[in-house]
Amino acid sequence: MRNIIPLSRWYYKETFEDKYVHEFENMDGFSEVVVPHANKEIPFSNFDEKMYQFESCYKRIVEVSEEMMDKRLFLDFEGVMTYAEVFWDGNLVGSHKGGYTPFSVEITDVAKPGKHELILKVDSRERDDIPPFGFVIDYLCYGGVYREVYLRAVEKTYIKNIKVEQVGTYQGLKINTFVDTKEKGNYNLTGALWKDDVKISEETIPISVHDGVENHEIVLSGLENIKEWGIDNPELYEVKVELHKGEILDEVATRHGFRTVNFKEDGFYLNGERVKLRGLNRHQSYPYVGYAMPRRAQEKDADILKYELGINIVRTSHYPQSKHFINRCDEIGLLVFEEIPGWQHIGNEEWQDVAVENVREMIERDWNHPSIIIWGVRINESQDHHEFYSRTNALARELDSTRQTGGVRFIEDSEMLEDVYTFNDFQAGFEDRRHRDQQAVTGLKKDVPFLITEFAGHMHPTKRYDPEQWRVEHANRHAYAHDEIGRDHRIAGAIGWCAFDYNTHYQFGSGDRICYHGVMDMFRLPKFASYVYSSQKDPQDEIILEPLTNWTQGDREEGGVMPLMIYTNCDSVKMYIGEKEIGEYKPSFKKFPGLKRPPIVIDEMISTWGDFWNDACFIGYIDGKEVKRRKFLKNPVPSKLHLKADDLELLANGYDESYDVTRVCVELTDEIDNITMYGFERIKFKVEGPGEIIGPDETVMLGSAIAFWVKTIGQTGVIKVQVEIPTMVSNTIDINVI
Repeated sequence: MRNIIPLSRWYYKETFEDKYVHEFENMDGFSEVVVPHANKEIPFSNFDEKMYQFESCYKRIVEVSEEMMDKRLFLDFEGVMTYAEVFWDGNLVGSHKGGYTPFSVEITDVAKPGKHELILKVDSRERDDIPPFGFVIDYLCYGGVYREVYLRAVEKTYIKNIKVEQVGTYQGLKINTFVDTKEKGNYNLTGALWKDDVKISEETIPISVHDGVENHEIVLSGLENIKEWGIDNPELYEVKVELHKGEILDEVATRHGFRTVNFKEDGFYLNGERVKLRGLNRHQSYPYVGYAMPRRAQEKDADILKYELGINIVRTSHYPQSKHFINRCDEIGLLVFEEIPGWQHIGNEEWQDVAVENVREMIERDWNHPSIIIWGVRINESQDHHEFYSRTNALARELDSTRQTGGVRFIEDSEMLEDVYTFNDFQAGFEDRRHRDQQAVTGLKKDVPFLITEFAGHMHPTKRYDPEQWRVEHANRHAYAHDEIGRDHRIAGAIGWCAFDYNTHYQFGSGDRICYHGVMDMFRLPKFASYVYSSQKDPQDEIILEPLTNWTQGDREEGGVMPLMIYTNCDSVKMYIGEKEIGEYKPSFKKFPGLKRPPIVIDEMISTWGDFWNDACFIGYIDGKEVKRRKFLKNPVPSKLHLKADDLELLANGYDESYDVTRVCVELTDEIDNITMYGFERIKFKVEGPGEIIGPDETVMLGSAIAFWVKTIGQTGVIKVQVEIPTMVSNTIDINVI
């Protein structure tokens, strides 16, 4: 049977010299690190991105047991940015170009019982022979061994991969089993479908293997009472395949969700029903450590998108993202548009060959995920290239005939080699409704499957602590776009730019190495625009009542708070100023007919100046019953420093003998727990026990709120977390580390 051993702990140095390969015992300048690892911790903003673009060295001892000698041995790397060379006992045994897809290096012929020296040369420079590099890029790619590493021991003949495809609707499954061997032999393959530890179906076939990788098909038929995988009910089954010859030699398991997906000329269909796609783009980056975050943080991002923002699709812009993120999307019913690495630039033939290989690596890693509904096989926003994109589309269709292809562009009259015309329309999101007609975009005289993959974003960059009027406009642009697109059945939906703010190169952003394009900031704290999305949720899941105001007289031009937008999923809202009822207001279906739950627009003149200024209260009603209240004080005073952690229990060594993390959010609020907004106080983070802060332990608040991540250090116990500003101290949180 196979044995998979995490290789999480390394020695690291921020340089690489050839002599390191042959002088393993020399630890001068090396420090102990744990992967996922960023080769350089960077400031939150205002830095030179060259600071992490260098060659570095990772090394560790790997022990091979006697029992492994009759097996094949592989080193598996989930993600190393950007180019890696792998040395085993001083000899180069493998290399890989590209930081977003996994790779494996076989060490069977060079491994012997005992301890071995494993050394990685990691080149994190922006090399013009590797996508997405060669020109400019509107995001940072960071550096280091930022995803997991494993030692994998398998039998001489083993299962390299499996691909599960539905037969008919849900009557059966075809399990493509890729068996790898270096010797001839006869074996049996058994495929089985499981649900909640109950075996539903099983089939065994005899196979003959030769030299290399061969695909053997197992068909499970006559399936009954299958539950569909969907957005609201993401039913998952387990598919197990065993290779045996008298005894079980290898076993591989994957999850499967029974569902049908199809982009048509009149929209997107999931399980035969038309679904309007409403989503956001996601960069996988975090403050200070870039891409290097473990499983829990990756899963949390999926939860934020699904449960806090209420969207139904995410685009992995602009590269394949963590397997943990995709796994979580499967579990919670969040649809995924996954695409290959790149941004506008197409390199030479060598560069294109790497990009084509990225297509293969992406699809072969992720073809069993029910959440993924389309493959992005075009470099984001690039020009047409018939030969190159003919190759990427052909390979995607060869590897996976069950999903359509798309290719994100921002040019009109682009050659449509993909199945779905995916387009960034930055004219969408304006009040005068100027999104482009699809036939004007495609240049075709017929409708085709069509999806808008970006809008807003850089057209209205917004900080979480910008003036109220600017933040309201940011929110409204997302509402205008989804409203307009919601009324056009020829458009499958729209994926807004973007979910979270992100670090960027000096050519982009606000001059501080940040693009403030997100509906949340880099700490995943909400801006007004986030309520456009959350207000579309079913009120049975959560009541949303968010007046877009700080309730101040002087933050907007010419003063006041009107017009006042209220993003809510309530049937109506009553507004009070002081004890006076101003009126009861209903969602503006007339102005936003394309939204299932439009905002309420209060645009009448309400005199509140001077002595008339008072507390405000908004009461939401559903079916005539009060369901939620939001209050605002006329004279709010910073009174409380709130601390809240996403998780109160962590694993000492994470999920792969690594480390675990949780986010801790800080809010400076008034007497009734509203964020006081424009506070920029110095703040200190205090951690006691078996944990430490990611990033600095002292910074400033950003608009009276901030967040930070706490990581485990391999010990059990209780982490006590507290923060303080010059005027007050927060509550204390206890995080149990098991």
